[in-house]
Amino acid sequence: MTAAREKVFIVDDDPSICEGLENLLESVGIAAEHFPSAEAFRACWDRAKAGCLLLDARLPGISGVELQEEIRKAGLGLPIIFMTAHGDVPMVRKVMKAGAVEFLTKPFQKEELIHAVEQAFDYDRARRREAEELDSILARLESLSEREREVMGLVTAGLLNKQIAADLEVSEITVKLHRRKVMEKMRANSLAELVKMCERVKASPRLRPGRS
Repeated sequence: MTAAREKVFIVDDDPSICEGLENLLESVGIAAEHFPSAEAFRACWDRAKAGCLLLDARLPGISGVELQEEIRKAGLGLPIIFMTAHGDVPMVRKVMKAGAVEFLTKPFQKEELIHAVEQAFDYDRARRREAEELDSILARLESLSEREREVMGLVTAGLLNKQIAADLEVSEITVKLHRRKVMEKMRANSLAELVKMCERVKASPRLRPGRS
């Protein structure tokens, strides 16, 4: 994954608020870009962008809360900081339960915003590192032959070499050769490490039905 410049993506229908927030963030060296609506933001978003979303909860058209749900369903994992002048407890509970990093009530202090952005950037860096590591594991899986995948599946299921040999109707020596190749190609130093890789792939939301 190519490193992307971190940026705060501001979504608010008030141009003066957008410009003020953008100027504030850029004054402390944080890149920012603003959008007048959830629809405008959604139209130009792509997974290669890094950073966080500073999102007004109440927007005309698609609301901030609805956009958060769309982002969650798409599996983007983009960290979101909500802001509003008219929040209520049920709304705060809902967006925080859905994974929002922070909920700021307008007008908020500069320090509150910077702290929330730093927290969101930390989250996004960790998320992107995780994605890079998963991509690496998937690339290694692609390098395995069909037989090696079969052996790996049986090995990580806990079967012994002789049991795998009987199951695949091959010799134990052949199983050992395939097993060694699997360990080399997957860059696994132990069976436990190989099992963790397989579990990590299985647990990834990106590989579940309906995910891109």
